[in-house]
This record gives sequence, C-alpha cells and structure tokens, in this order.
Amino acid sequence: MRRQCELLGVNRSSLYYEPVGESQENLLLMRLLDEQYTRTPFYGSRRMTVWLATQGHEVNRKRVSRLMDLMGIEAVYPKPKLSQPGQGHRIYPYLLRETKVERVNQVWSTDITYIRMAQGFAYLVAIMDWFSRFVLSWSLSVTMEVGFCIEALKRAFRWGRPDIFNSDQGSQFTAEQFTGELEAKDIAISMDGRGRCMDNIFIERLWRSLKYEEVYLKDYATVTEARAGIDRYFRFYNHERPHQSLENRTPGAIYQRRA
Repeated sequence: MRRQCELLGVNRSSLYYEPVGESQENLLLMRLLDEQYTRTPFYGSRRMTVWLATQGHEVNRKRVSRLMDLMGIEAVYPKPKLSQPGQGHRIYPYLLRETKVERVNQVWSTDITYIRMAQGFAYLVAIMDWFSRFVLSWSLSVTMEVGFCIEALKRAFRWGRPDIFNSDQGSQFTAEQFTGELEAKDIAISMDGRGRCMDNIFIERLWRSLKYEEVYLKDYATVTEARAGIDRYFRFYNHERPHQSLENRTPGAIYQRRA
C-alpha cells in the first residue's frame, strides 16, 4: 500500500480518512468561521463570537476559541496555530527583507491551510515560486504530521531547486526531516517573523483565491473529491488564470519561459 501511494503521489493517511468527530453544529460553525476569517483575518475569538451572534448563532467565546484552535487560525495575522514551532526545533532567520526577487527559482515559499469538507476537514500544503506565483506542488492530508509536507517538497524538486526556501515557523517546516531535505541541496532556509503575515504574502493570496474560486463553491464529500477539485483549480491557476501583477500573463507562462 505504501509503494502504491508513492507511485500515485498520494498521502497514505488519506486512504484511511474518516469524518472528523465534530457535531453537525460545530462543523457549521467552522464553515462560517473559515469564510469570515478569509474575509477578516484580523478577527480574534471575541470578534468572531460577536459576528456569529449577528448570524443567529449564540455561542460562547470559549467554544469559538476551541474551534478556531482546531482549525488552526488566530487573529491579526493569517498565520495558523498549526504553524507553532516544535519544541527544540531550530528557527531560521527571515532572509527576504532586503532581497529583490528577479527570477524564477530564486525564492520558493510554502504554507498550510484548512480545507473544509461536507463532514469534516483536511489540511493543504502548497509550494510556490515567488517570482512567477507558479504552484510547484501541493499535498492534502487529514493529519498534521510532517510527511505530507515532505511529499510536496520532494515533488517540487522535480522542477529544480531554489536559492532560498521560505516558510513560517510551523513544527512541520522546522522539523529536522523537512529542513534536512533543504540543507542536503544547499538551499538557504528563511522563516517568517512571528506574527508577520506580509513575510509570505503571495501564498496567503493564493489561499484566498483558492477558497473563493473553488472551495467555497463546492461541498467536497471525500478527500478524493477534494483532491480532484483542488488539482483542477491549481491547473487553472497555473495555466489559465491571468494575474494583473504579471501583466495579465499566467504563472505557468512566466515560470516555464524563464526556468
């Protein structure tokens, strides 16, 4: 089974997916929180509690705080709590503050986001080339174990290697298994400052586009369905969706022309 998953590029945990054990009411609240957080990432549990009340859902702040923690979101900066550094993990400095990104494969970045489903949720990691906004690889998982991030990284290396690899300080990205893959290829490792969403702004914008243009329009029933929908979207994003910041060209046109 492990070998079949490797050949297909599928995270093994997704084969054993079972709906997350939250009540229907909590799943509804999480859907609402996800949508509002995408609109207003500066809302904390207090404001979210007030906002839910205006939508007809009178719930206490403690419950809202628990659900936000489960989803991996917190206020002010769109850096999920699922991105807390692991105990004893090395934190690398942020290298992009004075760096002018002028070519493809100069800087890659990564992040993880929550993906809602009809009866539960999953987590998505993606790796992007900063200059072109090209999504190099991605992986979907029902757990937060580091394995699905390493899978995405190895698939990204099929395109080449960057000079700098930027991430947040999440336990997945500070794990020795992950940083070891980068160090083995002599790639400089950069990590966002705590609470600095602008340090990884391009991939934050990718999440917003993905959710408004794909996830919120669908009700994925299974991980397989979610994977198929996200795959279609990223193909569209890379090769059909023009970007104003790229002079209305697509990420694929920029990346593949200059790689």
